[in-house]
Amino acid sequence: MSTTAEKLADLRKKLELAQEPAGEAGVAKRARKGIPSARERIGMLLDPGTFVEIGALVRNPGDRNALYGDGVVAGHGLVDGRPVAVFSHDQTVYGGSVGEMFGRKVAAVMDFAAKVGCPVVGINDSGGARVQEAVTSLAWYAQMGRRQEPLSGLVPQISMILGSCAGGAVYAPINTDVVVATEEAYMFVTGPKVIREVTGEDVSLEELGGAHSQAEYGNIHHVAKDERAAFDWVRQYLSYLPSSCQELPPIVNPGLEPGITDSDLELNSLVPDSDNAAYDMHEVLLRIFDDGDFHEIGASAGMNVITGFARVDGRSVGVVANQPMVYAGALDARASDKAAHFVRMCDAFEIPLVFVVDTPGFLPGVEQEKIGVIKRGGRFLFSFVEATVPKVTVVIRKSYGGGYAVMGSKQLGADVNLAWPTARIAVMGAESAVSVVGRKQIEAAPEEQRAAIRQQMIDFYNTTVATPWIAAERGYIDGVIEPATTRLEIRKALQLLRDKQVYRNPRKHHLLPL
Repeated sequence: MSTTAEKLADLRKKLELAQEPAGEAGVAKRARKGIPSARERIGMLLDPGTFVEIGALVRNPGDRNALYGDGVVAGHGLVDGRPVAVFSHDQTVYGGSVGEMFGRKVAAVMDFAAKVGCPVVGINDSGGARVQEAVTSLAWYAQMGRRQEPLSGLVPQISMILGSCAGGAVYAPINTDVVVATEEAYMFVTGPKVIREVTGEDVSLEELGGAHSQAEYGNIHHVAKDERAAFDWVRQYLSYLPSSCQELPPIVNPGLEPGITDSDLELNSLVPDSDNAAYDMHEVLLRIFDDGDFHEIGASAGMNVITGFARVDGRSVGVVANQPMVYAGALDARASDKAAHFVRMCDAFEIPLVFVVDTPGFLPGVEQEKIGVIKRGGRFLFSFVEATVPKVTVVIRKSYGGGYAVMGSKQLGADVNLAWPTARIAVMGAESAVSVVGRKQIEAAPEEQRAAIRQQMIDFYNTTVATPWIAAERGYIDGVIEPATTRLEIRKALQLLRDKQVYRNPRKHHLLPL
């Protein structure tokens, strides 16, 4: 092979082989499974025509029959015109399992992301380590894992679970910022068969590792109906984030609706008159941010708290809100984990936080104590104090006990605290308070009068104690506002706080209660 033409022909042949390393057998395998190719998946994520592949001709040098690509397609491209690094497991090559050259390719992509400061999206469809490569496979899993830590909080890291992922193919994703899966995906450390052999437990694949199950456990942040929807969700998610912690998120349509709208006015009658009547907090959230736009994260876990992204005057904000439709908005262990993770993610990428409050406090119960509500609630509190981004709190209705503290209280470091006239800010609700402080007086009264006296005490407490006025008088609330002005008041607050800076004490790191 001496001529340039022959060398070009050889190059084209090799690149063609690399496009479909497993040949017709690989195409048939995908057809049986009904899944796209690794490159087609990348195409669904990136802007058309922007993918630049790295390492297409990589293969194991110790195996004469080794396939090109070594089970992963890697490179970079653009999402909404901004750079993103990406790798996608190829199920048709060694089942997408991790070998040495696979590991080298992914490690190179992660190093690239660290150098240029861009997000990393991992598209996972793999059984984990490659048995044939023994400890070498494990070593490269460790090499990839080691690169995740310096990237964490430096650039956004997103994992997608497409297909059945096990072992290292779930340990790596769980250490990224968010995990997205399709309804047909599975993730677990070990499969049902191995569990049955080792422990004798009989569990279905769906209960063990189904996407909806893992979302309820808190391991998956979004379940999409199909792959196209999953990639659309990731693209939208990235639109709220900066490319790295050294940048700010893109500004989208600032200056919209500078005055009070009909949608704003609906807030004046949205909260029920009865304290015990529920309403959907989403109805509030859709009216207090730009364009009624809200990108929810972790919707299936800890549903008593809502977390997600919105925009205020075109700029990204992170939202943490109680959901009165679930446990009356009470906080619990799982919701605390969800909120703590989200708060830390927003703080890492300089995204201001807006807390929208309606909670009776922490959920009581033996089970909650057993699963560590103290420690997990403490992590939520710790994460809020740690956050240095602008923090704005709006109290809609109940703000009791520990829920008052952790849901954006001024004493824990919120910058601007607002309340609606419907707010009830107190140590506890009227019924519980009367049971504590009025028990002896009620017991001393004739039995036929006890119910009336108790109700009088409850009404007096709600009128004089559980109100926004005491908090406002003491400066714990900066203003009691008409609900219809909330969107504009949040906008003013965040404009005021745009240049906020907090200087840290020198130390290696804090000790988050784990």
